[in-house]
Amino acid sequence: MLAWRKSSYSGDDGGDCIEVAPGFPGLVPVRDSKDPHGPVLLFPASAWDSFLHAVRAGELPSDD
Repeated sequence: MLAWRKSSYSGDDGGDCIEVAPGFPGLVPVRDSKDPHGPVLLFPASAWDSFLHAVRAGELPSDD
């Protein structure tokens, strides 16, 4: 069984959240927290790290 973890930035209001499951060398499993039995996307760890860096740096467009 996977140990899914939601972002610490996610609230408890059931909003748009993703969860990741650690423990897969070289891969990051990602799923929609609102659909825990739905599909899982697998990203190369290097791509996931690049994504997180872009989010933290504010480099991605926002809906705001």
